[in-house]
Amino acid sequence: MTNAAASGTFRLGGDLPVVRLGYGSMQLTGYGVWGEPDDPAAAVRVLRRAVELGVDFIDTADSYGPFVAESLIREALHPYDGVCVATKAGFTRQGPHQWTALGRPEYLRQQVELSLRHLGVERIDLLQLHRIDPTVPVADQVGALAELRSEGKIRHIGLSEVSVADIEEATRTAPIVSVQNLYNVADRRAEDVLEFCEAADIGFIPWFPLATGELAKERGPLASMAGRHSASPSQLALAWLLRRSPVMLPIPGTSSVAHLEENVAAAGIELSDDEFEAIAKAA
Repeated sequence: MTNAAASGTFRLGGDLPVVRLGYGSMQLTGYGVWGEPDDPAAAVRVLRRAVELGVDFIDTADSYGPFVAESLIREALHPYDGVCVATKAGFTRQGPHQWTALGRPEYLRQQVELSLRHLGVERIDLLQLHRIDPTVPVADQVGALAELRSEGKIRHIGLSEVSVADIEEATRTAPIVSVQNLYNVADRRAEDVLEFCEAADIGFIPWFPLATGELAKERGPLASMAGRHSASPSQLALAWLLRRSPVMLPIPGTSSVAHLEENVAAAGIELSDDEFEAIAKAA
């Protein structure tokens, strides 16, 4: 079985090494990322299997459930033993599929304190602002996280769904070590953000990394290459992301152990230069 460590490592903030192929926990909750999953024990098994396979970077958020994913992570993995759990704050939840950005400093502080409790830690390795609230100055939102960092409750700060201008504005208040944006083989609208992160040595965490669109259709480039590698199109999509940039930290999520094992196996796939370029051009 391929170990996730085959994907290599990246140092968040220059001092926090993580295996580049991580795991995203959003699918461990109930329908609409709301409430408990149908089978909490199965969710715990997935998390433990991920770590057995070498994954040491787990992405979550206070809003997944809310707090359901964080609680499952604690049940499965606490006291973590070298596993980096990155969580997020900045959304309120009103029900399934409902998300409202809220970046008031007092709210962010409250949510971080709750995440500390739900994860069972004294310091969060990576706290990402889940969304920038357009009604609150960026300096106030990032400043609240910077204060928590100075208090020893956050180690590093990241952002999610931001532009290059957003990152530049945020870094005027505090160092930013990661950016989590929508990005995959079929949707590369955040290419400029990725290039900025490469230049600044900021970790880039693509969410929805397995989307392949038309590329995976029969006779499509991913489908034809998949046969040559004895792999699935989604595995090639992950291999392409890992090859695309050394700052890329994909976090494919699943509630299935079998699917998890398939995703981790992508760490061992090496695309040739021609294959990499063919996928990029086709997309």
